[in-house]
Amino acid sequence: MQIEYISAFDVVVGVLWRFWPVWVALVLVMGVSFAYKKKLGLYGQLFDSGVGIAGVGICLFWLFTAIFASTISPFDPLAQVSIMKDTLPGAIEPTSKLIYYFGGDKLARDVFSRMVYGSQIVLIIAPAATGFALMVGITLGLPAGYYGGKIDTVLSFLANLVLAFPVILLFYLLVTPGIMDTPIPYAMAGLFFLFPIIFFSVLFWTRYKNRPDRLYILLGLTLVVGGWIYVGLVFDKDPLKIVHIDPNQLNIFVAVVFASSPGVFRIVRGLTMDIKTRDYVAAAQTRGESPWYIMLWEILPNARGPLIVDACLRIGYTTILLGTLGYFGLGLAPESPDWGTAIKDASRLLRSFIHPALPPTIALMSFVLGLNLLADSLREQSMKD
Repeated sequence: MQIEYISAFDVVVGVLWRFWPVWVALVLVMGVSFAYKKKLGLYGQLFDSGVGIAGVGICLFWLFTAIFASTISPFDPLAQVSIMKDTLPGAIEPTSKLIYYFGGDKLARDVFSRMVYGSQIVLIIAPAATGFALMVGITLGLPAGYYGGKIDTVLSFLANLVLAFPVILLFYLLVTPGIMDTPIPYAMAGLFFLFPIIFFSVLFWTRYKNRPDRLYILLGLTLVVGGWIYVGLVFDKDPLKIVHIDPNQLNIFVAVVFASSPGVFRIVRGLTMDIKTRDYVAAAQTRGESPWYIMLWEILPNARGPLIVDACLRIGYTTILLGTLGYFGLGLAPESPDWGTAIKDASRLLRSFIHPALPPTIALMSFVLGLNLLADSLREQSMKD
């Protein structure tokens, strides 16, 4: 059967049209953000520079792409139509008359749909794993920097021990298929996923211990919601079947948290050692505030600028790392539409067909670029503060 094609101009117009929900959401969010930027704090300050606007725009583009992936994509990312194998961009699928805008890959899957759905995997794993790494690093870095002494010595030694290990080799060891047959990933997940519950419990306790009416509500919500997420992620026993993570993704999640936490720890420790000498910390100590109150409500808010910048950069590093693992066939399932796996599959036929490799490569590059621009703008704003 002869495959028909549309023109390059129609491909461009068609792709832009497929992203219509993203454009609508971008216009609404960016318009409202720009109009009320003076009331939006640090986020609003990003719209004072072209770099900040570009960074926010690119990151929001991929966020909305992940949210509206099912609307944007004309095909299922795993669907195979044998006649569409290695078709060029603009090929028309004979049965449905839908278009393979970026062509077909070696397994006759739509490259455009796989690129779109690949954003979901990146935007689920990278920010969430970075968030958990921040929780671990902050919870351990604050007491290490504030108390010093033996606590600092022990925690710093453990952090340096992990940092001394080559990152790529560490990830290779943690995401190999054999490790999934052992209880190691689940034991590590059980430990790391406790830190957010501990962090927020202590946060609310130190703030509202003299206001039991509010304290009990916040602690109850923390324990119920945290316990629900914990049971779903670690034991896959969510009674509502909402919280779930595949074993392959859990491996990557744990590996990212384990490798990133020491770096966050060192940043928080250094910031705490600097900030604890400030006058407002001495004033809090004079008022008789507890050490954990001072750490969480005096020191941590004043360290938010560098931590937010570091979080943006770490999400970018994690995105690149996910792509690297996918390229080497580690972690995620072989049929996964993540960008790294797509690049790996396409790279084997680069001499014959280059078009399947370009969309996931450009997507990965643009998302990391947006995060770096966002981090640069946040760094400038934190320096002003």
